[in-house]
Amino acid sequence: MSLLSEWREEAYSKDMNKKEGQLYWGKYFAVEKGIYEQLLASPSEVVEGTVKELAEKYGTTVRIMTGFLDGINESLIKENPIEDMTEDTPVNLGFDLEKLYYNMVAAEADWLYNLPAWENLIPAERRKELYLKQRKSGTIVREKKIGRNDPCPCGSGKKYKFCCGRNA
Repeated sequence: MSLLSEWREEAYSKDMNKKEGQLYWGKYFAVEKGIYEQLLASPSEVVEGTVKELAEKYGTTVRIMTGFLDGINESLIKENPIEDMTEDTPVNLGFDLEKLYYNMVAAEADWLYNLPAWENLIPAERRKELYLKQRKSGTIVREKKIGRNDPCPCGSGKKYKFCCGRNA
């Protein structure tokens, strides 16, 4: 079984409505926040190493680091091979700042997208744009339905029911 499969099996078997699940995810989110604080302190530095080396660097387990890598992967400039990685797989954490912020908003991880470090990395106006863009991405906008007696949108001047609506 791959590291990613082991992580997902363990993590997603925890019920967030029970104390065990709340403790597990609370610990994970604290570790995750700590890693992001370190990464955002030096955003131009690309952190590289094996999964095991990064786990040691950030003071966590290989399994928790696997979960972190799973979470950050879509925000990386070059994604890591997370599906079949082992402890010895070399990975990098070279991320795109705006993509990372956008994905944190998408994950509703307010403890991450509200980190103070963002104030020095992306201007407030741009963060607001990214936030709104992400929020609107899930909104379905329905166009106004054309009524039978409305002017036809093709521009013929006829009523819709006598023009393009005739074949509908």
